[in-house]
Amino acid sequence: MKKIRLALLSGGDSSEREVSLSSGRQVYEALDKEKYDISKYDPKTDLKQIVEDAKNIDVALLILHGPNGEDGTVQGLLDLLKIPYQGSGVLGSALAMNKLAAKKMYEQSGIKVPQYISFSKGHAFKADTLETDDLKTNILKNKTLKIDNSQIDSWIDKLGLPIVIKPACAGSSVGMSIVKNKEDIFQAIEKAFEFDKNIILESYIRGVELTCGVLGNSEELEALPVIEIIPGKGYEFFDYNAKYLKGASEEICPARIEDNVRIKVQEYAIAAHKALFLRGYSRSDMLLSNDGELYLLETNTIPGMTATSLYPQSAQVAGYSFSKILDKLISLAME
Repeated sequence: MKKIRLALLSGGDSSEREVSLSSGRQVYEALDKEKYDISKYDPKTDLKQIVEDAKNIDVALLILHGPNGEDGTVQGLLDLLKIPYQGSGVLGSALAMNKLAAKKMYEQSGIKVPQYISFSKGHAFKADTLETDDLKTNILKNKTLKIDNSQIDSWIDKLGLPIVIKPACAGSSVGMSIVKNKEDIFQAIEKAFEFDKNIILESYIRGVELTCGVLGNSEELEALPVIEIIPGKGYEFFDYNAKYLKGASEEICPARIEDNVRIKVQEYAIAAHKALFLRGYSRSDMLLSNDGELYLLETNTIPGMTATSLYPQSAQVAGYSFSKILDKLISLAME
């Protein structure tokens, strides 16, 4: 049997580069070398080589996270080169990467999300009557951001405290903060602006963190078993370290939830997949509030793909080994 010529892309230049490289190494080890002739590429340095090799590539496997990898940019290049790849295309990748755009699509599809507001760097917020002492001004990369107390009070009135503050376009909880006090809001905004020019302020939902994967290209999508995430001691939420440090969090699959809740989580995951025009696979993160309401937070178009990552864990419970889920994704890409 002729081997499939596979391009494995990992690395890139986002803040999640190291996670991508680590995932890429584990994916390479898991791929069946009897089935695939594998060439490895790092988009940070090898874009020219990918273009030169395009005619000799049957399919690409993208293990990329964050901007310039998960946001449709690399997908657009591969489209131009007529190289099929697993997962979503330019439109779906870009929509899912931008949390603000994704929220608007969720809302139009009737999917419940936490209350939120957003604004961009350089935007000056001014009250009708502004006292000098009420104004806090800081220089952020040659941009002046002005936020007065009445503006902050209006955010708190709408969203309550704590408030979640995060970049609109970043993954792995990079740049995200949970702010409990009014005095800490400005610092959290500064942190979020380090990673994106657009940020989101969102109501904090107390409850159980859940995630659910979706698999398939057609209308007949398969929702994978739901995972319950319990951040370890010292982690207020499932942040970057809680995600990637071994033993930092507990992940339970299937999640310890009632069947009616499980069904709703899986329905939300499929609805989000469709709302964002995704294909191949995705994984949507949600919160089940203490009063029983389900909220969708975001959708990942290239979920973490180490053997112990959430998506492969769920796939294994559904009957797919790590190597078999990779085979399935490659098969979906080549349909």
